[in-house]
Amino acid sequence: MPRICAGVSCGCMYPEYPEVALKSLCERGVSSFELFLNTHSELEPEYIQSLKDILKSNGAECVSLHPFTCVADTYMLYTGYERRTRDYIEYHKRYFEAMNILGAKYFILHGCRKDLPDSVVFEGYSRLNETAGTFGVQVLQENVYQCATGRLDRLVRMKKALGDDVGFVLDVKQAVLEDLDPLDFVDELGSSIKHVHFSDHGKKGSCLLPGEGEFSTEQFVLRLMKAGYTGAIMLEVYRKAFKGYDELTNGVAYIQSVIDGLSV
Repeated sequence: MPRICAGVSCGCMYPEYPEVALKSLCERGVSSFELFLNTHSELEPEYIQSLKDILKSNGAECVSLHPFTCVADTYMLYTGYERRTRDYIEYHKRYFEAMNILGAKYFILHGCRKDLPDSVVFEGYSRLNETAGTFGVQVLQENVYQCATGRLDRLVRMKKALGDDVGFVLDVKQAVLEDLDPLDFVDELGSSIKHVHFSDHGKKGSCLLPGEGEFSTEQFVLRLMKAGYTGAIMLEVYRKAFKGYDELTNGVAYIQSVIDGLSV
């Protein structure tokens, strides 16, 4: 039976190159990853294959892919300029091809600015996800607080409108930045949550390593389990939140220990 596992986003080490971060984390025993590609040349098949070789030689897996083009989503995917939208979707085929090489299942989408209507937000997601489906992968909508989909109520409407055709990535720090309770996302979105970006938070800040804030990792994991979640919990914190690789890998181990303790 599938079970939750802990992993880490290589984006935590930005601006370190993905291949360097991936190799260093694999050598420290991490085996589940989200890869963050940072520029066009990192989509070249030869480069993607080099990442795959690192994963394979370490018995590790890439679960998800985060695109560098997310900053252009609003302009390219949601403005109603059809030729530009088609070009953007066509470009994303490079990501989906890379995902097929890497064995990744999920593509992370930030979305558009807050003032756009539901119809535009939902259509942009659906069109990109339809193309992803032809490659056997899925686009996941992230709750980025600067975007239209940062609000839980919008995601609930999105789930109601699109049903089983929509999937979400729950980012804990983004919920906190929107002054929302991450546990409410689990309760409201349930099985539509396919992926998680995890961090702690509290008086020290909104993006901390697990155990360094006041957010209960145990309660969060337990709530996910009750919702039937069987995906990965990816540690994703900003570079200023830790000093080096060992702190990062200790954070992954902390999450995994909570998962294991609740699974017995």
